[in-house]
Amino acid sequence: MGKRSRKRGDALTAPASAPAAAHPRDARPRAPWHPFPLVELSVLVGLVLLVWGLFRLDDAGGRILLVTGMVLGSLGGLDTALREHFGGHRSHALLLAAMPAVLTAGVLFFARAPWIAVPICAVAVLAAAFLALRRAFRGRS
Repeated sequence: MGKRSRKRGDALTAPASAPAAAHPRDARPRAPWHPFPLVELSVLVGLVLLVWGLFRLDDAGGRILLVTGMVLGSLGGLDTALREHFGGHRSHALLLAAMPAVLTAGVLFFARAPWIAVPICAVAVLAAAFLALRRAFRGRS
């Protein structure tokens, strides 16, 4: 199989095409606190707390640091997903629908509901929330 040669002169003499004008929907929606990096700081503090909690796993304080770090890191992602979804930029319906489903499963688990009820209710909440969020996104986009 032989190699095909490229003409190098064409790339240099061809006029550069003008960049396509960015569509207004291509830009992510800005947060109300835009110049202040609140989401980035939340994720950074969450990561620091996670690492700190890993070094203190032996006591209850370490576990609290771990959970707090996970919550702060998750809030950073949740904020971006909510703004993009409800701003009509990108659909995050499944990700956002998982939040009430996981909360439902957690409440039922700690309420000592019958084991089979936990996943059934969680899937039902996931499906209902997904459909509602998908409908909301289509209305915005």
